[in-house]
Amino acid sequence: MSWTDSLKRPALALAGGTVLTALLPAANAFAAASINKGDTAWMVVATALVVFMTVPGLALFYGGLVRSKNVLSVLMQVFIVFSLMAILWVLYGYSLAFTNGSAFIGSFDKAFLNGVTISSMAATFSKETYIPEFAYLAFQLTFAAITPALIVGAYAERMKFSAVLLFMVIWFTFSYLPMAHMVWWWAGPDCFTLSPEAIDTVKACVGEAAATNFLARLAAAADDAAKATVLADYASAVNAANGFLFNKGALDFAGGSVVHINAGVAGLVCAIVLGKRIGLGKEAMAPHNLTVVGIGTGMLLIGWFGFNAGSNLEANGLTALVLLNTILGAAAASLAWSAGEWLTRGHASFLGAASGMVAGLVAITPACGWVGPMSAIVIGALSGIVCLSAVIWLKAKLGYDDALDVFGVHGIGGILGALLTGIFVNPNWSGGWQGMGVTDYLATDTSTKLLDYALSAQMTAQIYSVVVAVLLSAMVSFVALMICKFTVGLRVDEQDERQGLDITSHNERAYN
Repeated sequence: MSWTDSLKRPALALAGGTVLTALLPAANAFAAASINKGDTAWMVVATALVVFMTVPGLALFYGGLVRSKNVLSVLMQVFIVFSLMAILWVLYGYSLAFTNGSAFIGSFDKAFLNGVTISSMAATFSKETYIPEFAYLAFQLTFAAITPALIVGAYAERMKFSAVLLFMVIWFTFSYLPMAHMVWWWAGPDCFTLSPEAIDTVKACVGEAAATNFLARLAAAADDAAKATVLADYASAVNAANGFLFNKGALDFAGGSVVHINAGVAGLVCAIVLGKRIGLGKEAMAPHNLTVVGIGTGMLLIGWFGFNAGSNLEANGLTALVLLNTILGAAAASLAWSAGEWLTRGHASFLGAASGMVAGLVAITPACGWVGPMSAIVIGALSGIVCLSAVIWLKAKLGYDDALDVFGVHGIGGILGALLTGIFVNPNWSGGWQGMGVTDYLATDTSTKLLDYALSAQMTAQIYSVVVAVLLSAMVSFVALMICKFTVGLRVDEQDERQGLDITSHNERAYN
């Protein structure tokens, strides 16, 4: 067995979108590195698109779905959660998510953006190619901000504003940040080169003492077998700092587990703990403005291009593929949801078409950089059918009041997408079905060398990611809700809920 074969499972995720957190320690450690201006320009645009996706996109999408007496409360929650998470991100979130620490969480080394300057750099997926760390940091800020904001739809129309704020701080700190670190933190492609010419890089990746030791051992190696042992030990040392799920080989291009499963499960727990809205099943609770829902859906679609395609960190052919896959997944899901409604209810609704589009965007998110266009269509179509079933059948069967179907769309769609990624990543298929496979950064030629694909091993890694996301988010959400319940209280009183949160919580009306 070669040294690369012995490391295939820990190294399995060392490619493409799973490594969108490829941040290296210090800019001056990489003499050959350079800032790519084209990649940097694209990342600035992608960051702006994800902000647009949240404010106003998500805010309007959710706002149109609730009753008119609560529209401003939902808009307010999305706006304020976005703003709060942005501040927490630069205070400590970025550091805990994207610095070396343990396999489960980073450190406070970059708290308050310590050491981050206009000269510091973040790695992309091509060796010796970097973007400014500020660009990478800002892009990741938008992910950290939109993920908690997604939860708002589950408990809409009944949760105290003070409880919303406290819950979000706790959930962000103890659920989002660990998941981001476990799935996305790794050493970066340049770390997997052990040679005297790369001494500065090696020192930055494993420390000065270890670098000196490995290079001395490499120079003293008497034959290929001895050299292979040294290289294997070095790769193990590099991988030791990676996130727990990253080293398991979990593939998540742009946030299936980190964002959607994480937020979807939190939404389910919130809906169960808070209980049903007053009058559910007895009073009309239809969306008050489907035109606004449509506008919000369009903004989400446009913003999602930055969300998914920006996760490649570079402007190249893979970025274009991700863009195409995102369109196809959304389109197929919208069609499938509409067809399902037509067959089961006798008509296709606009609300269903919009909901299906969002479900497709969710499901294609973890897979968009790993699969071919034909596979993207299948993933989208399946998500439309499965998420429709969850919203219509599962919610009624279990009896929870997920007001805007956060779990049914984001939770279920995220789980489905994560699992299907493990199937359709297969590089051995042909045509538009061919998956991208996983680049072996331990190989000499990283442009062509792929790790061998094994369905059972990859699906095991995907299941690991799903289970960890579900358990972590559920536990953190429940504890956070209990803290809120016994401090600021969870739910508005009955009179305030009947009157509407726009007036009772914010003293405003959306419409005169």
